[in-house]
Amino acid sequence: MIKSDGRRSPTLIVIHRNPVGAVAAFARNRRGDEGADAGPTVVSLRQSLHGRVLRTDRMNDKPISGPSRRMMLSAVAGAGFVGLSSGSVRALGRHEAVGAVIDGMVRDHGFQGVAAVGRDGRIEHVRSAGLWNIAQNMPMEPDRQMGVASISKRLTATAVMRLVDQGLLFLDEPITRWLPDYRADTGSRLTLRRLLSNCSGLADAFMPAVRAAPGLLAEPWISTGEAIRLFASGDLIFEPGARFDYVLVNWVIVQGVIEAATGRPYAGAMRSLVLEPLGMRHTTPIKPDDAASYRTVSPPVEWTNPRPPFLVAGGGYYSTAADLMRFAHRVYDTDFLSRMSRDQLTAIEVKSDNYALGGRMRKVAIQGVEVEAAWDTGSSSGFRSVLGHRLDRQGTVVILNNTAISQRVMDGFAEALLRAHAADHAAAA
Repeated sequence: MIKSDGRRSPTLIVIHRNPVGAVAAFARNRRGDEGADAGPTVVSLRQSLHGRVLRTDRMNDKPISGPSRRMMLSAVAGAGFVGLSSGSVRALGRHEAVGAVIDGMVRDHGFQGVAAVGRDGRIEHVRSAGLWNIAQNMPMEPDRQMGVASISKRLTATAVMRLVDQGLLFLDEPITRWLPDYRADTGSRLTLRRLLSNCSGLADAFMPAVRAAPGLLAEPWISTGEAIRLFASGDLIFEPGARFDYVLVNWVIVQGVIEAATGRPYAGAMRSLVLEPLGMRHTTPIKPDDAASYRTVSPPVEWTNPRPPFLVAGGGYYSTAADLMRFAHRVYDTDFLSRMSRDQLTAIEVKSDNYALGGRMRKVAIQGVEVEAAWDTGSSSGFRSVLGHRLDRQGTVVILNNTAISQRVMDGFAEALLRAHAADHAAAA
């Protein structure tokens, strides 16, 4: 469909509406696996958005002016900034190193979205750039909701651990304890631990089912139970725990287990277990009306990807930088979960992929020290996201993007922001 901008004629917005299956197939063809996205070419926002690049600090909205060469060399350490080491950041004042890294991302990669760093659940520096919705000329702002895709998995894993703390779920019991109608031969070998760490061995029957019956991705939606029967009850293709296999069907079963253990629909259980207790008022499985993501920004090609309710646990949430910052602090730093559950949530289960329960772990070099961080990323249609939290409680980074920037670039950006954040704190001490 071609849609006229209506404000900046003759700009055209080309909207591709893809079912989940088609987008998943496209993603595999382009990337091969999560985190290896080559991504579409990102055009400079200064060209593609008619020069409109917004900078928003906590108390100040003004156009970005390019940082000086000296600032960029000292704080960004090169256009790619992935190589920003603990010794290559020279703090320039309060948040100046952080600001320089963001300026470099906007300048060199056409970053459009929100970037925030902070501590103890509080944002200390946030910047927004570009447009939230190009067709409607709606500026990106720090509190905009965007798709967080697979970060939803860590939200879901946190709900599971809350139920473990309440004695309603157990990581190493067979799933047939909660899903008695599940086929016994495989169900007796499948556990929440294997599902949450994406090493269950289940075959991905989702795509074949959708190809055979495309109507499965249209309303009226089927239930979680029916989705388990259709997509997630196949044979095992390897012994559970033997290797990593990033398939959505794991999370359809987890969603069904949560519903069975609580007696509530998944979305309602998530609200009571995680979202409401953490004050995550702007985190929802319902897409905000005007939220848009893009394959390209010049010309603007919108990328849509309707997600059925039975796939929400594995990648269906929308959130804000502030909500994710609060989530990371409360889950990893406080007694929101028991100490045992916190340890379980961040213990690596699959070493080949540094994968724990619902997300990855990562070592980040900061000021000459390898710092362990919980590292959650998301990629769905044109939305890209990173939530990185230092387990030493010294910093959190949140990046939300809606223009399909390479996940490798997003990860490098997040690491650079954590290093710059540490440098700014050191300078202020």
